[in-house]
Amino acid sequence: MASHRKPRQRPLSGGPVRTAATTLALAGAATATAFEGTSQADPRQTPTQVKAEVDRLYQEAEAATEHYNGAKEKADEAERALSGLRDEAARKADRLNAARSALGALAAGQYRTGGLGPAVQLAMSGNPQEYLDRAAFLTRTGDRTAAQVTAVRRGLDEAGRVRDQASGRLADLRARQDELAAAKAAVEGKLNAAKQLLDKLTAEERAAYEAQSAPAAGPQAPLSVPVGDGSRAARAVAYAYGAIGKPYVWGATGPGSFDCSGLTQAAWGAAGVSLPRTTYTQINAGQRVSRDRLAPGDLVFFYSGITHVGLYIGDGKMIHAPHPGAPVRVAPIDSMPWAGAARPA
Repeated sequence: MASHRKPRQRPLSGGPVRTAATTLALAGAATATAFEGTSQADPRQTPTQVKAEVDRLYQEAEAATEHYNGAKEKADEAERALSGLRDEAARKADRLNAARSALGALAAGQYRTGGLGPAVQLAMSGNPQEYLDRAAFLTRTGDRTAAQVTAVRRGLDEAGRVRDQASGRLADLRARQDELAAAKAAVEGKLNAAKQLLDKLTAEERAAYEAQSAPAAGPQAPLSVPVGDGSRAARAVAYAYGAIGKPYVWGATGPGSFDCSGLTQAAWGAAGVSLPRTTYTQINAGQRVSRDRLAPGDLVFFYSGITHVGLYIGDGKMIHAPHPGAPVRVAPIDSMPWAGAARPA
């Protein structure tokens, strides 16, 4: 009997294509795993068990959110670069067209006066590139249009260079957009999985869950801590206090809603300090400080992947944007696994 084998599929090749495909596949797998875990969850889980599972999903969603934030930042940079190159190409095209028009006008004038020489005959050729390729002939004959021809040739070369750069930027932008879509799918998958778990709770169980998730009692007004009146750290802390109660929205940077790194970026931005967008870049944006030397305004980071950040306010507490459904609030820095701290410069 003839064997029936499925033909071996050839792997995808190419840097951006492979990267985007791999990212999308990983995001899809992560999302599928999250939903699979939810579908297999015991509907009789206790609120404590549900909280542990939901907290895990929220932490994974936050990691995906920071990846999304980084990908969005890079996509925005690529889009701005592409827009700049397109504007530059348009300006060069205008200058090139003006130069070619001037060259044509000169040729027409020489024709009307009967002074049409070999150089101008080339200028009126139906193939401008052929004409430009023979610009050396114009230089040898001493024709006064040689300089204009050289300028047009230079303009063509520059326009081609810009077109090549724009093509590269467009490919980069498309790869970043694919990465962005994959990260978004991963975030939404985790959050939907958490929502499905919470929706299985009874009203009484949900109340118990909310009680466990409620923030620890803490000050809702600035602490009396020596941050230095009028200092940048004091302004960052004041901004964070003003954000208390505003909702967590992944990818948000204020002023109406925040994610964790969006809050710290906005707080220090209000103090005149520009922080990068993600947790894993913010930790390198200033001087590293040990836990026993923390001062109000310092950035405090959590989890091994440095996926969460808050703003230290003193007395072992921080202000942070926790996760969806939990607004900006005060919390103890002991409430999550410690990863490090940095003091913005």
